[in-house]
Amino acid sequence: MPATPTGRTTPGTRPATRPGTAAGPAPCRIVVCRDCCCGSPKVSGVDHAAQTERLRAAAPVRVSDCLDVCDQANVVVVQPSAAGRAAGARPVWLGLVNDPDATEDIAAWARAGGPGVAPLPDILDLYVITPPRRRNAP
Repeated sequence: MPATPTGRTTPGTRPATRPGTAAGPAPCRIVVCRDCCCGSPKVSGVDHAAQTERLRAAAPVRVSDCLDVCDQANVVVVQPSAAGRAAGARPVWLGLVNDPDATEDIAAWARAGGPGVAPLPDILDLYVITPPRRRNAP
């Protein structure tokens, strides 16, 4: 819905842009785990709220309950944009994202287009994990 001068949206129309993103097709999206281990005091020394907000400044963020990889807390999943999916990209799961530099690298990659659009920075290879449903698959 387009914003009115007061910042409200008018019913029956869709916005040309999403909050915090540039105009155009849907950007890549980020999912952050914030349940029993991720985003909790169990992972000490991390400002979890600041991490989420930093990622949110780069791309739309969804906060999820447990993603079932507690041994890899904090878990971040970068989902491809429409263009990335069209190029065959799959979501990229990142674990042990407990350093502000890693968060910054993820944010920069998301701003560049994320999976299928921009190459995964070499440093983020260190954080790539296998999603739980794929661990036991043949």
